[in-house]
Amino acid sequence: MPVHDWTRVGSGIFHDLHQSWIISIRNILNRGLLPGDYYAMAEQVAEGPIPDVVTLERMLPPLDAELLSVTTDRDKNSQDEGVAVLETPPKTRYSHEADLELYAGRATHVVVRHVSGDRVVGYIEIVSPGNKHSAVALKSFVDKLAKGLRSGCHLLVIDLHPPTPRDPRGVHACFWQQHFGDESAPGVDPKSPLVMSAYCSSLRPVAYFEPFAVGEKLIDMPIFLTPDRYINVPLETTYCEAWQGVPRRWRQVIE
Repeated sequence: MPVHDWTRVGSGIFHDLHQSWIISIRNILNRGLLPGDYYAMAEQVAEGPIPDVVTLERMLPPLDAELLSVTTDRDKNSQDEGVAVLETPPKTRYSHEADLELYAGRATHVVVRHVSGDRVVGYIEIVSPGNKHSAVALKSFVDKLAKGLRSGCHLLVIDLHPPTPRDPRGVHACFWQQHFGDESAPGVDPKSPLVMSAYCSSLRPVAYFEPFAVGEKLIDMPIFLTPDRYINVPLETTYCEAWQGVPRRWRQVIE
Protein backbone atom coordinates (compact mmCIF):
# COMPACT_ATOMS: atom_id res chain seq x y z
CA MET A 1 0.00 0.00 0.00
CA PRO A 2 1.45 3.42 -0.94
CA VAL A 3 2.12 5.88 1.88
CA HIS A 4 -0.67 8.42 2.26
CA ASP A 5 -0.52 12.21 2.45
CA TRP A 6 -1.10 12.95 6.12
CA THR A 7 -0.98 16.71 5.60
CA ARG A 8 -4.60 16.46 4.40
CA VAL A 9 -5.85 15.92 7.95
CA GLY A 10 -5.13 17.30 11.41
CA SER A 11 -2.56 15.90 13.77
CA GLY A 12 -5.26 14.20 15.84
CA ILE A 13 -6.20 11.98 12.90
CA PHE A 14 -2.57 10.98 12.39
CA HIS A 15 -2.30 10.28 16.12
CA ASP A 16 -5.01 7.64 15.72
CA LEU A 17 -2.96 5.83 13.05
CA HIS A 18 0.17 6.39 15.13
CA GLN A 19 -1.27 4.50 18.08
CA SER A 20 -2.44 1.58 15.93
CA TRP A 21 0.85 1.39 14.03
CA ILE A 22 3.05 1.13 17.11
CA ILE A 23 0.90 -1.71 18.47
CA SER A 24 1.09 -3.49 15.12
CA ILE A 25 4.89 -3.16 15.14
CA ARG A 26 5.10 -4.39 18.73
CA ASN A 27 2.91 -7.39 17.93
CA ILE A 28 4.84 -8.49 14.85
CA LEU A 29 8.16 -8.19 16.71
CA ASN A 30 6.86 -10.35 19.55
CA ARG A 31 5.34 -12.99 17.26
CA GLY A 32 8.75 -14.45 16.47
CA LEU A 33 10.59 -11.76 14.53
CA LEU A 34 12.81 -10.96 17.51
CA PRO A 35 15.27 -13.58 18.80
CA GLY A 36 14.12 -15.48 21.87
CA ASP A 37 15.95 -13.34 24.43
CA TYR A 38 14.41 -10.10 23.18
CA TYR A 39 10.93 -8.65 23.41
CA ALA A 40 9.20 -5.40 22.48
CA MET A 41 7.01 -3.11 24.58
CA ALA A 42 4.95 -0.08 23.58
CA GLU A 43 5.50 3.36 25.07
CA GLN A 44 8.08 2.60 27.69
CA VAL A 45 10.35 5.20 29.26
CA ALA A 46 13.99 4.53 28.32
CA GLU A 47 16.36 6.85 30.21
CA GLY A 48 15.15 10.18 28.89
CA PRO A 49 13.53 9.40 25.53
CA ILE A 50 9.92 8.22 25.55
CA PRO A 51 9.92 6.07 22.40
CA ASP A 52 6.97 4.42 20.71
CA VAL A 53 8.28 0.84 20.68
CA VAL A 54 11.14 -0.35 22.88
CA THR A 55 13.12 -3.51 22.19
CA LEU A 56 14.36 -5.14 25.39
CA GLU A 57 16.80 -7.93 26.07
CA ARG A 58 16.02 -10.24 28.96
CA MET A 59 19.16 -10.38 31.07
CA LEU A 60 19.94 -13.03 33.68
CA PRO A 61 21.85 -11.89 36.79
CA PRO A 62 25.31 -13.55 36.62
CA LEU A 63 25.70 -13.88 40.38
CA ASP A 64 26.93 -17.46 40.66
CA ALA A 65 28.58 -20.10 38.50
CA GLU A 66 25.33 -21.73 37.40
CA LEU A 67 23.72 -18.47 36.33
CA LEU A 68 26.93 -17.33 34.68
CA SER A 69 26.99 -20.53 32.63
CA VAL A 70 23.40 -20.02 31.51
CA THR A 71 24.07 -16.39 30.56
CA THR A 72 27.18 -17.29 28.60
CA ASP A 73 25.30 -19.93 26.60
CA ARG A 74 22.48 -17.48 25.94
CA ASP A 75 24.85 -14.80 24.68
CA LYS A 76 26.60 -17.30 22.42
CA ASN A 77 23.29 -18.40 20.92
CA SER A 78 22.09 -14.80 20.50
CA GLN A 79 25.10 -14.04 18.32
CA ASP A 80 23.74 -16.48 15.75
CA GLU A 81 20.34 -14.75 15.59
CA GLY A 82 19.49 -11.74 13.48
CA VAL A 83 21.19 -10.62 10.27
CA ALA A 84 24.97 -10.05 10.25
CA VAL A 85 25.89 -6.60 8.93
CA LEU A 86 29.06 -7.84 7.23
CA GLU A 87 27.14 -10.55 5.40
CA THR A 88 24.04 -8.54 4.48
CA PRO A 89 24.24 -4.76 4.97
CA PRO A 90 20.89 -2.97 5.44
CA LYS A 91 19.33 -2.08 2.09
CA THR A 92 18.96 1.69 2.29
CA ARG A 93 20.06 4.19 -0.33
CA TYR A 94 22.50 5.94 1.99
CA SER A 95 24.70 5.00 4.93
CA HIS A 96 27.35 7.07 6.69
CA GLU A 97 29.42 7.03 9.86
CA ALA A 98 29.80 9.74 12.45
CA ASP A 99 33.12 11.54 12.61
CA LEU A 100 34.86 9.86 15.53
CA GLU A 101 36.53 13.00 16.92
CA LEU A 102 33.36 15.09 16.71
CA TYR A 103 31.31 12.33 18.30
CA ALA A 104 33.77 11.77 21.14
CA GLY A 105 33.85 15.48 21.87
CA ARG A 106 30.08 15.52 22.36
CA ALA A 107 29.80 12.35 24.46
CA THR A 108 29.97 14.09 27.81
CA HIS A 109 28.18 11.72 30.15
CA VAL A 110 28.61 8.18 31.42
CA VAL A 111 25.76 5.71 31.78
CA VAL A 112 26.06 3.01 34.45
CA ARG A 113 23.78 -0.03 34.28
CA HIS A 114 23.10 -2.83 36.76
CA VAL A 115 24.31 -6.30 35.77
CA SER A 116 20.78 -7.72 35.94
CA GLY A 117 17.38 -6.60 34.80
CA ASP A 118 15.69 -5.94 31.46
CA ARG A 119 18.18 -3.99 29.40
CA VAL A 120 16.95 -1.60 26.71
CA VAL A 121 18.83 -2.22 23.44
CA GLY A 122 16.87 -0.09 20.99
CA TYR A 123 13.71 1.78 20.24
CA ILE A 124 11.47 2.73 17.35
CA GLU A 125 10.07 6.25 17.05
CA ILE A 126 7.28 7.37 14.71
CA VAL A 127 7.54 11.15 14.35
CA SER A 128 4.39 13.11 15.19
CA PRO A 129 3.57 16.61 13.86
CA GLY A 130 4.06 17.91 17.38
CA ASN A 131 7.71 16.85 17.32
CA LYS A 132 8.37 19.49 14.64
CA HIS A 133 5.79 22.21 15.32
CA SER A 134 8.33 24.56 16.97
CA ALA A 135 12.07 25.00 17.27
CA VAL A 136 11.88 24.02 20.94
CA ALA A 137 9.93 20.84 20.18
CA LEU A 138 12.32 19.79 17.41
CA LYS A 139 15.40 20.43 19.53
CA SER A 140 13.90 18.40 22.38
CA PHE A 141 13.18 15.55 19.97
CA VAL A 142 16.64 15.36 18.39
CA ASP A 143 18.29 15.81 21.81
CA LYS A 144 16.41 12.75 23.05
CA LEU A 145 17.52 10.76 20.00
CA ALA A 146 21.13 11.72 20.72
CA LYS A 147 20.83 10.79 24.39
CA GLY A 148 19.41 7.39 23.47
CA LEU A 149 22.16 6.73 20.93
CA ARG A 150 24.92 7.72 23.34
CA SER A 151 23.49 5.55 26.09
CA GLY A 152 23.90 2.52 23.82
CA CYS A 153 20.40 2.32 22.30
CA HIS A 154 19.96 1.58 18.61
CA LEU A 155 17.26 3.66 16.92
CA LEU A 156 14.75 3.48 14.09
CA VAL A 157 12.99 6.77 13.27
CA ILE A 158 10.08 7.02 10.79
CA ASP A 159 8.87 10.43 9.60
CA LEU A 160 5.80 10.56 7.35
CA HIS A 161 5.63 14.37 7.51
CA PRO A 162 7.34 16.75 5.06
CA PRO A 163 10.11 19.09 6.21
CA THR A 164 9.31 22.32 8.01
CA PRO A 165 11.35 25.56 8.10
CA ARG A 166 12.94 24.08 11.24
CA ASP A 167 14.16 20.90 9.48
CA PRO A 168 14.42 21.96 5.81
CA ARG A 169 16.42 18.84 4.87
CA GLY A 170 14.46 16.49 7.12
CA VAL A 171 14.78 15.20 10.67
CA HIS A 172 17.80 13.01 9.94
CA ALA A 173 19.94 15.83 8.52
CA CYS A 174 18.87 18.09 11.41
CA PHE A 175 19.81 15.43 13.98
CA TRP A 176 23.14 14.53 12.36
CA GLN A 177 24.20 18.14 11.89
CA GLN A 178 23.29 19.29 15.40
CA HIS A 179 24.81 16.36 17.28
CA PHE A 180 27.63 15.19 15.02
CA GLY A 181 28.62 18.45 13.33
CA ASP A 182 28.25 16.86 9.90
CA GLU A 183 26.71 19.31 7.43
CA SER A 184 27.25 16.89 4.54
CA ALA A 185 24.76 14.32 5.89
CA PRO A 186 22.25 13.36 3.17
CA GLY A 187 18.87 15.03 3.38
CA VAL A 188 15.51 14.90 1.71
CA ASP A 189 14.58 16.69 -1.50
CA PRO A 190 11.28 17.83 -3.07
CA LYS A 191 10.88 14.51 -4.88
CA SER A 192 11.49 12.44 -1.73
CA PRO A 193 10.54 14.64 1.25
CA LEU A 194 9.83 11.89 3.80
CA VAL A 195 12.45 9.87 5.62
CA MET A 196 13.24 6.70 7.56
CA SER A 197 16.54 6.43 9.43
CA ALA A 198 18.12 3.57 11.37
CA TYR A 199 20.99 4.26 13.74
CA CYS A 200 23.51 1.73 15.00
CA SER A 201 25.01 2.74 18.35
CA SER A 202 28.71 1.95 18.56
CA LEU A 203 32.04 3.69 19.13
CA ARG A 204 31.46 5.27 15.73
CA PRO A 205 27.67 5.38 15.13
CA VAL A 206 26.38 4.51 11.68
CA ALA A 207 23.21 5.91 10.09
CA TYR A 208 21.16 4.14 7.41
CA PHE A 209 19.01 6.70 5.62
CA GLU A 210 16.10 6.17 3.22
CA PRO A 211 14.19 9.12 1.70
CA PHE A 212 10.82 8.42 0.12
CA ALA A 213 7.61 10.14 -1.01
CA VAL A 214 3.85 9.96 -0.67
CA GLY A 215 2.59 7.23 -2.98
CA GLU A 216 5.59 4.94 -2.48
CA LYS A 217 5.62 1.73 -0.47
CA LEU A 218 7.60 1.53 2.74
CA ILE A 219 10.66 -0.67 2.69
CA ASP A 220 11.71 -2.88 5.59
CA MET A 221 14.11 -1.01 7.87
CA PRO A 222 16.65 -2.42 10.35
CA ILE A 223 16.54 -2.20 14.10
CA PHE A 224 19.92 -3.22 15.48
CA LEU A 225 20.19 -5.63 18.39
CA THR A 226 23.98 -5.38 18.62
CA PRO A 227 26.44 -3.29 16.58
CA ASP A 228 26.93 -6.31 14.33
CA ARG A 229 23.40 -7.73 13.99
CA TYR A 230 19.93 -6.46 13.19
CA ILE A 231 16.46 -7.56 12.19
CA ASN A 232 14.33 -5.97 9.49
CA VAL A 233 11.07 -4.39 10.70
CA PRO A 234 8.23 -4.98 8.17
CA LEU A 235 6.96 -1.40 8.01
CA GLU A 236 4.76 -1.93 4.95
CA THR A 237 2.89 -4.83 6.54
CA THR A 238 2.35 -3.06 9.84
CA TYR A 239 1.35 0.23 8.20
CA CYS A 240 -1.30 -1.58 6.12
CA GLU A 241 -2.65 -3.24 9.23
CA ALA A 242 -2.91 0.10 11.04
CA TRP A 243 -4.52 1.76 8.01
CA GLN A 244 -7.37 -0.74 8.04
CA GLY A 245 -8.45 0.66 11.41
CA VAL A 246 -8.65 4.30 10.25
CA PRO A 247 -12.32 5.39 10.12
CA ARG A 248 -13.77 5.35 6.62
CA ARG A 249 -14.75 9.01 6.94
CA TRP A 250 -11.06 10.00 7.21
CA ARG A 251 -9.75 7.40 4.78
CA GLN A 252 -11.87 9.05 2.09
CA VAL A 253 -10.36 12.45 2.88
CA ILE A 254 -6.78 11.14 2.91
CA GLU A 255 -7.14 9.05 -0.22
